[in-house]
Amino acid sequence: MNTKNPKTKIAIIGLGNIGKAIAANLVKGSHPVIVSSREIEKAKIFAGELGDLASAEEISTAIDQADVIIPSIYFDKIKEFLKQYAEELKGKIIVDVSNPIAPDENGGFKKIIDKDTSAGQILLPLIPKDASFIKAFGTLGAASLSGAAFSEPERKVLFYASDSINSNKYVEELITDSGFEPLHIGSINQSIRIEVFGDLHEYGRLGKTVTLEEAKNALNPTKE
Repeated sequence: MNTKNPKTKIAIIGLGNIGKAIAANLVKGSHPVIVSSREIEKAKIFAGELGDLASAEEISTAIDQADVIIPSIYFDKIKEFLKQYAEELKGKIIVDVSNPIAPDENGGFKKIIDKDTSAGQILLPLIPKDASFIKAFGTLGAASLSGAAFSEPERKVLFYASDSINSNKYVEELITDSGFEPLHIGSINQSIRIEVFGDLHEYGRLGKTVTLEEAKNALNPTKE
């Protein structure tokens, strides 16, 4: 981990709605960000729109220059990404924002893996052994991720799950700089709770953005 720069170096790979929202929020929170995509020219244009705190790089270069990697790509493409860039990802903190869903025949969404399995559990064994894996930023839809950031007078919560407590301070820095309050829910085996249809997801039982007090009550509903 690079300790010379007071801000953790982050690369966002993929510029869909979630990736763009995270990048924009981080820049608003005065946190530099590297953006990347297979379409590098689009990444350069987007970085230019964000301003001086954003830069665009080819994927391999972006991974090499960053400490935290956010592959903001569809769940069914992440396995390919992890395999293709396995060497470059060694020693990195990988933040998975994915939700294992696809459009259904009724205009909504359906889960594309077993209902009792999480994307986090499936992807964890594919992570390089000396890398860290965190589930975060996927607990809200893109609209809320953009619209609820830096809310006043009290920030909204972004839940995250991780096995390596040594990495928690870095993802909490990023969540805070992106305008939210971080709340750790436990290990990756709990990540189903913060994926779509989970009890702590905006599009699950929770049904909305929440404050820290509301989030703690939802996290441990049996506690008074």
